[in-house]
Parts: sequence; C-alpha cells; structure tokens
Amino acid sequence: MSRPSNRQPDELRSINITRGYTRYAEGSVLIEFGNTRILCNATIENRVPPFLRNSKRGWITAEYGLLPRSTSERTMREASRGKQTGRTLEIQRLIGRSLRTAVNMKMLGERTITVDCDVIQADGGTRTAAITGGYVAVVDAVNRMLKDEMITEDPMLCAIASVSVGIYKGIVITDLDYAEDSQADTDMNIVMDNSGRFIEIQGTAEKAPFSKEQVDTMLSQAGTACQKLLEYQRQALEQPHNT
Repeated sequence: MSRPSNRQPDELRSINITRGYTRYAEGSVLIEFGNTRILCNATIENRVPPFLRNSKRGWITAEYGLLPRSTSERTMREASRGKQTGRTLEIQRLIGRSLRTAVNMKMLGERTITVDCDVIQADGGTRTAAITGGYVAVVDAVNRMLKDEMITEDPMLCAIASVSVGIYKGIVITDLDYAEDSQADTDMNIVMDNSGRFIEIQGTAEKAPFSKEQVDTMLSQAGTACQKLLEYQRQALEQPHNT
C-alpha cells in the first residue's frame, strides 16, 4: 500500500513553525503541516468571561476559521452567513480545551488569552495543526506577560501537541492529508502532553469499525508523532522572534 503522499505509514508531513509572524499579537505563529498552513495569533486581554469575574483566575479560549480560498473552492465567510457552523464551534472548543490543559489558570490572574486560528490553506489536519501552533503562540504570549511583569511566575504546566492518525486502505497511517482523510476508513485526532499523557482522543469509524489492535497501533503512532512535534516546538521556541 502506498500513500497518496508517498510517505511511510508513520511519517509526518514536513513541519515548519515560524514565530513572530505578525507584528501586533503577543504571540504569533505560522504553522505548516505540509500544505496545511495556519496563522495562530494569541492576544492578551485584561478581562475574563462573566463566570470567572472576581475569581482571580484567568482563561484561554480559541477561535477558528477557514479563509475563503483556503480550499479548492471559495468558502463563504461564516460572518456573512450570520453564524458559525457546528464544525467550527466543535474545533475551536477542542483547541481551547487543549490549550487550557497546558497553563495554570490561577497564575494568569484575571486575564484572557484568545488564540485566533485562521486557516490560510487547508490540506487536512487543520485542528491538530492549530493546537500544535497555538501552543507555541501561547508560550510567546506568556513570555510577554513575564517580560512586562504582568505576572511574576511562569504558569506553563506542560507542553502539548496534536496529530491525526487513521486507517487508510487497511493500514494505520499518521498525519493524514486531505486525499487520505477523505478516503479513510477511520479518522482519529489525538492531543498529548510532553509526558506522553493523553489530553483528548477523537475517533470515528468513517466506513468500517476498527479493532482494539488497530486502536493500539494508532495511539502508539500518535505518541511517537507527538514527541516529534514537541521537539519541533522546542526548537522553534529556542529561536529568536522575527518581530
């Protein structure tokens, strides 16, 4: 069995993380998983949602969207429709949940970090790329808070990364692009931390049920891939900003 991308079953696409991609955001990252490219901008605001007022706790949330020509045909802006789709809401909630796992909310004070994940080009795996890039943007935002003495202690609890795995023509594969995702028997999105613990597992049998043995293989390949992604993140964070 050969993949449309000619990659090995457990092989990631080419990964590139560019920090300081835009001028104004406290954390700004362009992340590329092959042909999937997402701009992740983290913004710090001195406010929290109403349910957290006077709690002395912070919050991290995310917004996600496809730009109109991020796909082969123009996608209408959701703002022009008057509401977000269920898919968009589900993805941005996943991103927010995942990023909150990495940060001690009490140490942020009553501040919100909003991570805007705008898909510039989509070729599968946009939610996993957004989480992986969003984490780096959050780290840069937190470091800005430390530099500006908004906080005095580092609130980061762990590093997180995310990858897709699935079953394509009976074979477990890692980091599905669109050609593979659209034809996959099973599609699964995994979020993990740097201790190898699972933060979220989303899995669906698209065409046929999958076995426990296949689940074990998917989780194993995801674990290996996430460790590689965590290393890409670490290397990116060691480099100076572009801005």
